[in-house]
Amino acid sequence: MAARRIAVVTDSTASLDPADAEREGITVVPLKLVIGAATFTEGVDATSDDVAQALKDFVPVSTSRPTPEEFAAVYARLAQEGHDAIVSVHLSAEISGTFESAQVAAREAPVPVMCVDTRQVGIATGFAAGRAAAVARAGGDEAAAVGAALAAGESSSVLMYVDTLEYLRRGGRVGAATALIGSALAVKPLLTLRDGVVVPLERVRTSAKAVARLEALVAEAAEAATEGYDIGVQHLANPDLADQVAERLAGVLGRDRLPVNEVGAVIGAHVGPGMLAVTVTPRPG
Repeated sequence: MAARRIAVVTDSTASLDPADAEREGITVVPLKLVIGAATFTEGVDATSDDVAQALKDFVPVSTSRPTPEEFAAVYARLAQEGHDAIVSVHLSAEISGTFESAQVAAREAPVPVMCVDTRQVGIATGFAAGRAAAVARAGGDEAAAVGAALAAGESSSVLMYVDTLEYLRRGGRVGAATALIGSALAVKPLLTLRDGVVVPLERVRTSAKAVARLEALVAEAAEAATEGYDIGVQHLANPDLADQVAERLAGVLGRDRLPVNEVGAVIGAHVGPGMLAVTVTPRPG
């Protein structure tokens, strides 16, 4: 009996390089951005640089999830291509309605679709989708692929440094009181995700101390991953700092290099220029 063909879908906030997504057999559904009066599609005609410049110029920037109809079209195409089931892996439902759109589309899909809320953002979602795809390529069924994605999301550590909480406040991703405290005290906040929500982790007085503390926390997370881990460094309009952090961490962690990428335009719209994030996702035993 032939193994079931399982397709894996994710969204553009997963920060997957198109070549990597194609190699791993992952279909990416894009989110939309509105910059000023113009609407763009992430990964198609909107770049992180466009978003960073708009934010610096005080041009209004907002984002929108894929519609259920867009997901439905993808699911129908994958079914037509001969897949027996689909695992759809997405960013935290507490942050975006993308997961909800996927769920709505899944109800009418021609093959079973299992939707996964990773409770994460950025490359942590990408790592979770990659784990699901690896299970599917190895002949695992959809339940095993879902389990792998959920485990990756649950075990991931996402550590973020931002210059200001203002952009997260504008998008409703942190409370106004938290943002106000950060501004009033002139602190540099370190953030993480807890229960699918962006929350303050620590407040540090200077950016240099904040970055040093972030590196220490990353090293702790990596050391705790006894079976190995995937790691990625992301930034928005802050390549020099990202490269420096990646180089220092590579030395501490005993690696030749760490991958550094600019965060996707949609996430960039909410974190603002200057953001630096490091994600550590332990590998299963």
